[in-house]
Amino acid sequence: MQRKTALLVIDVQVGIVEGPEIGPVFQKEDVLQTIKKLISTARSQSIPVVYVQDLDVAAQDSAEFQIHPEIAPLSDELVIRKKATDAFQLTELHKELQAREINHLAVVGCKTEYCVDTTCRRATTLGYDVTLVADAHSTTGNDVLSAERIIAHHNALLHGLDNVSGFVMVRHSGENVFEPTHDQYR
Repeated sequence: MQRKTALLVIDVQVGIVEGPEIGPVFQKEDVLQTIKKLISTARSQSIPVVYVQDLDVAAQDSAEFQIHPEIAPLSDELVIRKKATDAFQLTELHKELQAREINHLAVVGCKTEYCVDTTCRRATTLGYDVTLVADAHSTTGNDVLSAERIIAHHNALLHGLDNVSGFVMVRHSGENVFEPTHDQYR
């Protein structure tokens, strides 16, 4: 099967990355730089970059709502706005990806245990293979786990998650995350 990849950038919005109420996320500078590098690589290889914005982060006219300026979309790049943790729920994401014949998603973004996790899982049930970039998603800690532990837990938990026709692989940004390796394990 021919593999066609898109980079899915989930909720890398100022209010989540920087705060003050939701963030800052763990290792925000490192994560931003990694995502920025991945976006640059995707663009240089004509791989579509698709952004997702969470409508619940802040008022749409606020600075906190905006996609972080370090990784801002180009005028011709797709931006999907969502209300649910699942980027596919009640959005045009699946339809837009299908129109572009995408069947592999490289996923980055915020927050690990919410929108990143949920979107990865849902993508597999829709038939996408997913590469979650291990060092390009982040979150904040809670009363039970530190952000670092949440990220490590989800990297371990999601690696190999299989839903019949699609599954998740977790790979480091130093690898070619745009070239899926899923077929080696089928």
